[in-house]
Amino acid sequence: MAAAVLALSTVIAPAVSAGPASARPAETNSTIPLGAGYMGAGYIEDGAAFRPDTRQVDLDAEGAAAPLATQLPGIDVSHYQGTINWASVKSAGIKFAYIKATESTTYTDPQFSTNYTNAHNRGVIRGAYHFARPNLSGGAAQATYFVAHGGAWSRDNLTLPGMLDLEGGCYGKSTSAMRTWITDFYNTYKAKTTRDVVIYTSPSWWNTCTGSWGGMSAKSPLFVAHWTTAASPSIPAGFPYWTFWQYSSTGSVSGVSGNVDRDRFSGTDARLLALANNTA
Repeated sequence: MAAAVLALSTVIAPAVSAGPASARPAETNSTIPLGAGYMGAGYIEDGAAFRPDTRQVDLDAEGAAAPLATQLPGIDVSHYQGTINWASVKSAGIKFAYIKATESTTYTDPQFSTNYTNAHNRGVIRGAYHFARPNLSGGAAQATYFVAHGGAWSRDNLTLPGMLDLEGGCYGKSTSAMRTWITDFYNTYKAKTTRDVVIYTSPSWWNTCTGSWGGMSAKSPLFVAHWTTAASPSIPAGFPYWTFWQYSSTGSVSGVSGNVDRDRFSGTDARLLALANNTA
């Protein structure tokens, strides 16, 4: 955990004004079929169902970095992108990629092995992610499945810690039950890999489904979903800064057919490598 914190020491730490308490919507179960989840699949659903986040980022706050000054380009992909030419992706300047591995305890993305191997072979720093299904099984069980089906980690200059994708409704869980589920996933992943799992979520999902919980901010790097042309994203209450940012679902990159999610890392190449290798 200490190395992960060191790796984030240059990220933007915006000042924010507190937003309103989020009311739980009447419908809290995801409508995304099993196997169809991917980063951003529940973003629109969550934004419509939950009270929107209204906090504003203060880019002139003391300690805030200049927008885009030290941000690296990345993408996230699943089988929906089809066959990817990772040599072209690398040549296009993409520094990192998160690749869908699993859902629940029964589903592995059919393109995961190919994408994960080919990204590695072309020198793209990559990580695996798990699309959470808190209504189907416990956090510990899903973390165990994730690690066994692509979410493991090794210090090889090219592997980021695994990521937990949280979106698409609260799955019928109370805020306390959701916090417990996330903690169980985190603890199990940490015990099996030695790494702190990255958390992907949007302000609306986190503020609503965890009650603006601050319990993961000192442990898990934040991968925030906020599709905007603004210079910096809104972030969930309970996190002081973001590490990765998914800013668009309609990007394009050489080597990938059609739209692809575009991401940024808030730091330098050296910081990205430090996060991958769990070093200072």
